[in-house]
Amino acid sequence: MLRKEKKKVVDEVWTDERIRRFLHLLPPEGIDADFHRLRRAYQAMRPEDFEDFIAMFVAEGGRLDARGPEGQTLLEELARHRHGEPFAAILRQATHP
Repeated sequence: MLRKEKKKVVDEVWTDERIRRFLHLLPPEGIDADFHRLRRAYQAMRPEDFEDFIAMFVAEGGRLDARGPEGQTLLEELARHRHGEPFAAILRQATHP
């Protein structure tokens, strides 16, 4: 299944408050809450904002190794994404500081 590429948004403002809202997203039924939050943040944010999110996520006790419906972590999923490397690098750094 092919997915549309993300539209590039220029000069979008991501305040700490806006980033922090992703820490409280509720997942659909049957989806791990931490995985849902990680994936949604990846889908919505630029790498620099995602990096801030990951710091907040880990500080709140979020699990970077949470698995999605296909049994993969977000890091494993990003290996298939053409533009996922900057996000994967952030996850790797947070996993092995």
